[in-house]
Amino acid sequence: MIETIVENYFNYFTEIEEHYQQRRGTSLLISTLDWALIETWRNAGVPLKAVLRGIDEAFDKYDRKPTKTKKVNSLAYCLQAVMAAAEDMKEAAVGAATPEKSTTEPGFEAARISTFLRENAERLVKAKLPERPGLSAGTVARETATSLSEMARTVESSEKLPRLEDLERHLTVLEEKLFVVLMAAAPDAELVEVRTQADRDLGPYRKNMTAAQVEQLHQQYVRKRLFERSGVPRLSLFYMR
Repeated sequence: MIETIVENYFNYFTEIEEHYQQRRGTSLLISTLDWALIETWRNAGVPLKAVLRGIDEAFDKYDRKPTKTKKVNSLAYCLQAVMAAAEDMKEAAVGAATPEKSTTEPGFEAARISTFLRENAERLVKAKLPERPGLSAGTVARETATSLSEMARTVESSEKLPRLEDLERHLTVLEEKLFVVLMAAAPDAELVEVRTQADRDLGPYRKNMTAAQVEQLHQQYVRKRLFERSGVPRLSLFYMR
């Protein structure tokens, strides 16, 4: 990938959201589908600059031939332009040296990270998770909260800030465990409702996406909805604001 996981940690989501709102001319909050799409780009390692460039190209194209029946109502409208911009940047970067990235960029001080971890631990303890016979999502949430508290103490007591890549990897594992147990414990009716809503929101954009993109975006959409409904926080450092 062109950018490492450290780059744009603090502003990836925010800058995309603000840039999209600026081009669209509205300050309305972006949708669940849009947030899920941003996360798929982040997980795929799509550079922030590529996303912003793709958004501009998509809106510029629309502005040249605006229509009353087709509006830019989702970031998914910009998908192809974003992926094309990412490919262009990738090709341009072939053979170029990759600069060393800093792991102490503003916003990632030890105190801020430990506060983020502790706040998420507290939210997990208070989360209302579904339960099924032989399956306790609450137990997993409390175990995860304990792990986050221990990580916070480690960050606070260490003389040197841990590698952000390693910390993010650990948080990813913890979040995956939470997602799996939520999927297993959630009532069938709730899962059907969330998946139906995901299919409905994704419907207009499927023709512009590959099967792999649709599957990944669908999963991110379902994850976001389930976490929101249960009061489970997102653990990635990308959500630290």
